[in-house]
Amino acid sequence: MNEQVKEYIDKYSDEIIDMYNNLRQVIFDSVSCELKETLWAKIPSYYAGESFVRLIPFKDHINIEAQAVTWHKEELAGYKITPKGMVQIYLKQDIPYEVLKQIFAETL
Repeated sequence: MNEQVKEYIDKYSDEIIDMYNNLRQVIFDSVSCELKETLWAKIPSYYAGESFVRLIPFKDHINIEAQAVTWHKEELAGYKITPKGMVQIYLKQDIPYEVLKQIFAETL
């Protein structure tokens, strides 16, 4: 993990760190190309060329910013999608791994 990203994530609760690490692994498992992991505007971001996915942690959920989120609204019906097209996954919710793999692959 990128050292800046690790320092940023380490300030959150263990539950958020675990969820973040699970989502991060799904990103890497979803694509065959090499990803650049960095902080962009203090937000953990994953780049494949110009395309990106961002994982934005909060105290009780993580927002996922990815272009393909809006293409999968029906499959994400149980999750809040923000007006900016980010899906919010709360600690009490199951992570929709299969849909996210598809979203990450389509975005990156």
